[in-house]
Amino acid sequence: MLAVTSAPPVFPDDPRKWDGWSKYRADNPYERLCLDADSEPSDELIQQHCAALLQWWQSKLPLKNQPSNPMAQLLGRGLTEASDYLVQARLDLLDPQRRQEVDESLAAQADQNALDELIKFIGFSINGGVLPAEAEANLVEFGQRNGLPDEQINASIEGELKRKGARRSKLVPEPAPVAQIAAPSRADSEKEYLRILCLGSLNMGSASYTVRAMLAQVAENLGIAPSRGEQLLDKFLEDQELALVKQGNCKPTIKLPSRYGAPPAEEPVKPITDFVPKIHQAATQLPPSFTNPIGATMVLLPPGDFIMGSDDPEAQPNEQPLTPVSLSTFSIAQHPITNAQFEQFDPRHKTKRMDGAGADHPVVYVTSLEAVKFCEWLSQKDGRTYRLPTEAEWEFAARGIDGRKYPWGNNSGRGEFANFADASTAFAWRDPQMNDGYPVTSPVGAFPRGASFFAIEDMAGNVWEWCLDFYQPLAGSPKQNPRGPASGMKRMYRGGSWKSRFTNLRATARASNAPNYSCNDIGFRIVCEIERGEGT
Repeated sequence: MLAVTSAPPVFPDDPRKWDGWSKYRADNPYERLCLDADSEPSDELIQQHCAALLQWWQSKLPLKNQPSNPMAQLLGRGLTEASDYLVQARLDLLDPQRRQEVDESLAAQADQNALDELIKFIGFSINGGVLPAEAEANLVEFGQRNGLPDEQINASIEGELKRKGARRSKLVPEPAPVAQIAAPSRADSEKEYLRILCLGSLNMGSASYTVRAMLAQVAENLGIAPSRGEQLLDKFLEDQELALVKQGNCKPTIKLPSRYGAPPAEEPVKPITDFVPKIHQAATQLPPSFTNPIGATMVLLPPGDFIMGSDDPEAQPNEQPLTPVSLSTFSIAQHPITNAQFEQFDPRHKTKRMDGAGADHPVVYVTSLEAVKFCEWLSQKDGRTYRLPTEAEWEFAARGIDGRKYPWGNNSGRGEFANFADASTAFAWRDPQMNDGYPVTSPVGAFPRGASFFAIEDMAGNVWEWCLDFYQPLAGSPKQNPRGPASGMKRMYRGGSWKSRFTNLRATARASNAPNYSCNDIGFRIVCEIERGEGT
């Protein structure tokens, strides 16, 4: 194992700002010491983490004499027993034989957890005694992504089919090669733009400078000239003013059919039926975007409502039930954080770059914990509050309010929209009809036609993106600025990657993994919070 010289770790003094302190009794000795087992930490790093954690707990010992102190009550028994657990973890990891046993045990547990998840998803995927071909392909990808051998994946599928008395559906034939995908006509583009304006419930009062700038970007993404986009918007607003007595014409209620029929009477169906996705008026004094100190463009999103989740036949169980969500205004990075931007925070990360990945490629091999630390560092540097996006914020930025399937819309034209598993990769599920020229990650912004409703790019493919939330099922009832649990076994990530099949780039697709997990297809983008009084 190579020895790596590194700066001693620094842990937040306030235990309410991180959850690492609470891991001191974890069964996993790496977790006790706030280490990532997959990164194969050196003996030096193990010593450093143990020493820093012991020092952290030492500084809290005076609280033992203050039992009524809220901080003492939060830390609890850790004040007396944390040091013993930490020292034992260090001893286990510094002993080669014991460390090998720990690694083998963790690997076996990870494999078992992945297998259990796979079997659970197989059961979810069998519908009416039939396992659809597309669902089986998704199951194979899930198993491979979690390190399961193909033989075990296939045996698990066969076993569940036999146990449930189910069968496979007939395979869908491969589509014929398409030499070139025709761009939408001008009339179709303008029709789509007007539909978006109608869904936004816009009027003269709500069409602020911020909203106008955002809609200009939407028009440009649809291939509409800026001047023509302005004309269409002005004409739409004038028509709205003349039709005030018929406001309902511009506020259609979106009813999403349920795959499973009408829900029971006690389900909150009425709020969803009455819920009208729309964009609200944002503060006019705020710029539509700004560039922060690391060179990331932050795009201001207006407050709005949308339906989170999907009832599409391709949707997985964790994408339901449909959940009405209302969000306040926030700024989100137009692109994922790049290697160059992350390495301003951690120059050592340059050694982890993928072969051929330049400074403008999205950063990978970064855990969610490292992403959180990056946001804390940037917050101190800029004086603003940065963090990972919540799942709701991420999905709103990807979909807008019109329930689109992919960030760019419902068009599955493939090659020109996103970087996914195409002919340049060796995966069994690759699309042999497409080759975008990038066998792994691509520079951020390389697929401008794949931009979202709000002109946010790279939200499908290239790299999965960590979110702030730990996993929990969708609520199914209306939520205002929802956030998932503050801690948990798995943290969410969204968007698909260069390893994903095209259908897994859907904007509602959800995935999760351990917070300290890192891989060559997971990165992140950031959100900047808007202080109260600045927006909405």
